[in-house]
Amino acid sequence: MGGDDLNLIFLPGASGNTTFWQPVIQRLQDNSTMVVAYPSFGDYSDDVDVQSFESLQDDVLNQIQQPSVVVAQSMGGIFAVQAALKKPEQVQALVLVATSGGIDLSSFQVADWREDYQQSFTVPDWFVRHQSDLTDSLERIQCPVLLIWGDADPISPVAVGQFLHRQIPHAELHIVSQGQHDVAYVHAAHVAQLIQNFLAKIRVKKRMLRHPFF
Repeated sequence: MGGDDLNLIFLPGASGNTTFWQPVIQRLQDNSTMVVAYPSFGDYSDDVDVQSFESLQDDVLNQIQQPSVVVAQSMGGIFAVQAALKKPEQVQALVLVATSGGIDLSSFQVADWREDYQQSFTVPDWFVRHQSDLTDSLERIQCPVLLIWGDADPISPVAVGQFLHRQIPHAELHIVSQGQHDVAYVHAAHVAQLIQNFLAKIRVKKRMLRHPFF
C-alpha cells in the first residue's frame, strides 16, 4: 500500500452476512478492504477450533495482521472493541455502527433480538447465550473512533451510541435520520461518506507522523 492507503477490515453482525458491507465498500475507493467471515454463522461452515464466543473472537483478532481501520456492525463491534484493547498496535481506528460495543444493555430499553435471530439466521447456540460487559475497559481505547447510529434502531438505540460516546476518549458520534439496525446497508451512501470523512482525518494524522515538521 502507498503512504496514504489504509487497510480496512469489515466485520459483519450476527447474521454473518459478508455481503452486508458491500454497498459501503463500493463507495470507499482507494482503500484495501477485507470482510471477515464467521465460522458457523450464515452460510459459513463450522470450524472445530471455534466452539465458543471467545474462540470466535480469537479467530477474528488473528486475522488483523497489519495496521488497519476496523469497521464493525452490531456483534462485530464487540470484536472491534476487543481488537483495539488487545492489539492496539494493529488498530489505527474503529468505526462502530449500531453495536453494543460489548457493554451490558440491561439498563437500556432494547428489543430482545435473540429469538428472532435464531429463527431468521444460522447462529450457534453458544452465541445466543453469550453475555459481554466491556464497560470498564472502554476508557482504555486510545485510537480514534467513529460511532454511527440510526435514530430508529430498536436493537441498539441511540442511547447506546451516546453512552459509548461518553465512555470512549477519542470518539465522535453521528446519527442517521430514520436509520434502523441495518443503517449501514439501507443508508450506505450516507454512511460511506461519514466513513470517508473520518478516514481523511486518519490520513492527515499519518502524514503528520511521517513528516512532523510539515
